[in-house]
Amino acid sequence: MTEETVTLTIDGEEITVPEGTTLLEAARVLEKDGEIPVICYHDATTSNGLCRVCVVDDSGGRLLQPACVATCRNGATVQTRNERVERSRRTILELLNSAVNLAEAPEIQSMMQDYDVDTNRFPEGKKREHAVLDDNPFYLRDYSQCVLCWRCVQVCAEDAQYTFALTFGERGFDTHIATAFDQPIPDSPCVFCGQCVGVCPTGALKPKIEFGMQMGMSPDEIRNMTKRPKRRKKTEEGE
Repeated sequence: MTEETVTLTIDGEEITVPEGTTLLEAARVLEKDGEIPVICYHDATTSNGLCRVCVVDDSGGRLLQPACVATCRNGATVQTRNERVERSRRTILELLNSAVNLAEAPEIQSMMQDYDVDTNRFPEGKKREHAVLDDNPFYLRDYSQCVLCWRCVQVCAEDAQYTFALTFGERGFDTHIATAFDQPIPDSPCVFCGQCVGVCPTGALKPKIEFGMQMGMSPDEIRNMTKRPKRRKKTEEGE
């Protein structure tokens, strides 16, 4: 059976790809993915088009298309970076900066410089504030730095681990990553695989060893901070 293909033009270059290929995947074939920034997208997780920072101009349509989920159309003319696209990406980054602490998100900081973001455009923006959660010996959770990209939730679920330890709490502006019923991580299904930490694009999830080194702690202090709590031995009566 012959595979169906579509032919389109990206930034003036014609390309033929299998039907169902996303615009981001096609841009990568042309080595133009560097012109398409991503935040919620990750190679190890399912694309959901959440952050919209990867939008491109598809044939001058009314709406910009998220390159990570929009598929290639036959005869389409796509521009990965024009004035319209840049303005949209800049606004998204400015809004994100107004609500989230991005101090430990180097990739996003680089995007902000690239798109000449005005960090004071939304000065009245309310920052998300969450207490740092230190409830396990392996990593810290600082959701004031969370951009709600879903990567950690996805990799903890069907995309990799099938543990389902992480989910979403509350709604609207107060939406945040959480555990079921906000239980501590050790009481959740978490198996401490570290995959959620590995895909986090900000400092929202941070290994305690890394945190201790940044804080200038001694090896002994770090060792004590990351020591697993001892389990209580059962008594002969089976308590």
